[in-house]
Amino acid sequence: MKKIQISPSILSADFSQLGNEIKKLEKAGADMIHVDVMDGHFVPNLTIGPPVIKALKKNSSLPFDVHLMISPVHKYIESYSIAGADIITIHPEATDNLLVSINKIKELKKKVGISLNPETEVEVIEKFLNQIDLVLIMSVNPGFGGQKFMPKVLEKVKKLDKIRKDLKFHFDIEIDGGIDLNNYKLAIEAGVDILVSGTTIFKSNNGDIKKNIDLLRSI
Repeated sequence: MKKIQISPSILSADFSQLGNEIKKLEKAGADMIHVDVMDGHFVPNLTIGPPVIKALKKNSSLPFDVHLMISPVHKYIESYSIAGADIITIHPEATDNLLVSINKIKELKKKVGISLNPETEVEVIEKFLNQIDLVLIMSVNPGFGGQKFMPKVLEKVKKLDKIRKDLKFHFDIEIDGGIDLNNYKLAIEAGVDILVSGTTIFKSNNGDIKKNIDLLRSI
């Protein structure tokens, strides 16, 4: 049985205690830290920039799974790499040349992720799947935490899982948006390897982070 990885989203953390929240996540058994970067342009919200990531990185030895919801994204890739991102995930709609941006992330020795919004089809990135490390499936429209999970995106997960099995590709499939204790197994059964969760990890079971991480990993 494959090991499900948990990437807690700090979008749902207490922003006045972010350093301590990240330490709690690591102690509770998280596999990585998911950082949502929003620019108020590509998505209708603003979050954090490279200086904050650089400061937070000092509080954890876990990989930083940084999702850039920025347009145009290419010119910011290096800044987030220097700040401490270990995985850099971008949207195909946010760059003029996806291959050039993929190669830029590789040159910086970081893992490459591509994210698909709910309405973006797998075919948009299919020819790049042998060159990347991760596909992030958005199961809500990006921009805000706490939204309701969209089951229809699981068809994309299944399609991606079939492609990688048929062609022996090695990218991970990650899902983000409304993942909770009622639907996480559906995502795993569809082929997901990495679950991003914010509200469920920080708020469920009276905020018992370890219990919530363990529950999301159980099959």
